Amino acid sequence: MMTAVVTGGAGFLGSHLCDRLIAEGFRVICIDNFITGSPDNIAHLFGNENFQFIKHDVTNFIHVPGKVDFILHFASPASPIDYLKLPIQTLKVGSLGTHKALGLAKEKNAVFLLASTSEVYGDPLIHPQNEDYWGNVNPVGPRGVYDEAKRFAESLTMAYHRYHGLQTRIVRIFNTYGPRMRLNDGRVLPTFIGQALKGEPLSIFGDGSQTRSFCYVDDLIDGIYRLLLSEEVYPVNIGNPDEITIQQFAEEVLSLTGSRSKISYHPLPEDDPKVRQPDISKAKQLLGWEPKVSRTEGIKRTLEYFRKIINENNG
Repeated sequence: MMTAVVTGGAGFLGSHLCDRLIAEGFRVICIDNFITGSPDNIAHLFGNENFQFIKHDVTNFIHVPGKVDFILHFASPASPIDYLKLPIQTLKVGSLGTHKALGLAKEKNAVFLLASTSEVYGDPLIHPQNEDYWGNVNPVGPRGVYDEAKRFAESLTMAYHRYHGLQTRIVRIFNTYGPRMRLNDGRVLPTFIGQALKGEPLSIFGDGSQTRSFCYVDDLIDGIYRLLLSEEVYPVNIGNPDEITIQQFAEEVLSLTGSRSKISYHPLPEDDPKVRQPDISKAKQLLGWEPKVSRTEGIKRTLEYFRKIINENNG
C-alpha cells in the first residue's frame, strides 16, 4: 500500500484530496494546524484504518515515521480574507513550510507535489494564461504575500528537483469551488451564495466586468491525481476554461438560488486581476484531463451543501 502525506489536509482542497487518495487505495497521513482548515472536513475519515491525522505546523520540522511514497503540499491560506489577515503566516508556509515538506520528501525519496495557484500570473497581460507566461505580479502590494509565497515555492521545488534530483510536480490551481468551502472565506462563489440565501445584496467589487473561470472541486482533484501519477516536472494549469464575468456570475447565482437579493457595487481591491482563464492544452495533452462538471451542475451541488450548513447553524 502506497503512503501519501497531505499537508493542509483539513482544508477545502486538502480534505477532498485525502478522500480521493483513500478511495484509490492509499494510506493517507493528513497534517494540519487548523489555522484555516477545519476538523469538520476530515471528521468522516477518523476511524478509517487508512487515515492518520497529525496536528502540526509545517513551518517547523516535520517528522513522519516509516515509508512515505508521495507528499502533497497543500498547506497555505488560500482565500483573500485569510491571506490578508494572515500575511506573515502565508509567507512562512510558502517558504519555510515548503522547505520542510521538500526536506521530508528528500528524506523519504518521495514524489513531491506542490499546490501552486493561478495567482502566480498576477493581473495577467496575456489571455488566456498558459504555463509559459511569467506573470505580472506586484511584490509589494497586499496580494503579494500570497502571489510571491507561491512563486517562491515553485522556485524552491524546482531547485530541489534540479539539485537533489527529487521527483516533483507543480499544479497551478485556478478558481475552484464546491462543498467544504467556508461561507465567509472571501471567495466569490461562497460569498455570493451566502448572500443570496440570506437575502443580502450580492457584493460586486468594481463594475463586474472582470472575469473568472470556475472549476468544480471533483474535476480539480481528478486533474491533480493524474498529475501526481505522471512524470511532468514543470507546472501544469488545472482549471475550467469556461470564462464568465463577475456580473454574469452574480446573475447566475441569483437565478439558481431563486433569491430576490439585489446587487451592490464596491471599489475594486488593489491589484485584483481583471481576467482569469486557464489554457489547459498541456493538461489535455499530458494527462488526458479536462473538466466534466458544468457550472450549473456544480453550483447546484454546492448550493445544496451551503443550504444544509446554514440550516444547521440556524437549527
